[in-house]
Amino acid sequence: MITPKDVARMLRGFAIPSGQAHRQARPGMADGDSPALFTSESNGFTMSLADKLPPGLPDSLYELEVSATPSPAMMPKKRLDTDSPATFASLDARELPVVREYSAGGLMFNRNNEVAIIARRSRSGHLEWCLPKGHIEKGETPEQTAVREVHEETGILGTVTGSIATIDYWFTGETQRVHKLVHHYVLRRTAGTLSVDGDPDHEAEDAAWVAFDDLASVLSYPNERRIVWLYARKYRHQ
Repeated sequence: MITPKDVARMLRGFAIPSGQAHRQARPGMADGDSPALFTSESNGFTMSLADKLPPGLPDSLYELEVSATPSPAMMPKKRLDTDSPATFASLDARELPVVREYSAGGLMFNRNNEVAIIARRSRSGHLEWCLPKGHIEKGETPEQTAVREVHEETGILGTVTGSIATIDYWFTGETQRVHKLVHHYVLRRTAGTLSVDGDPDHEAEDAAWVAFDDLASVLSYPNERRIVWLYARKYRHQ
């Protein structure tokens, strides 16, 4: 049995000069019948398989025609995908207005060299452990914000003893692109008991003291694990 692949192999290397044409009766063709012709068209030609195939094959194979040069008519029709978005999110985001947001927080230590962290629920519903922090309010310094936010989210009151670093990242909301900068400080506990009851936004679901040496393996965000590394590099020898 000859398959379409066999036909393709038989035609490989076969070429007819542009402008030439001839006719050949296919096997079983009666006198007066008109077989398909080689015809010169623009930059290519159309050829009949009747001139290359042996006798005894189904008639449908002899009636096939192959064009040597692709043309628009030969190309598959464009698929209409009504489910495809008309725009691209990554490109649309460039048209959104850009705003900056500023937050502050950091590492709150107790006398046992433990750090207070909180658990928040992500958009996907997962519980994620992170450093306490929040938006800088009008009239506040970043240091004042760090003290207030850590107190609200953990119940621990402290004082700032040093600066670690500022991390920044981008995210896209529904109406704007946000460039967020978060200032991180070192804080030392002066009073308070660990609790999330004072969180006005009720975002913190739990709070815990974690040994500093275990902190990097507990925090969910790479940027905050980097803050731990930067603190150790800058202050650990003290």
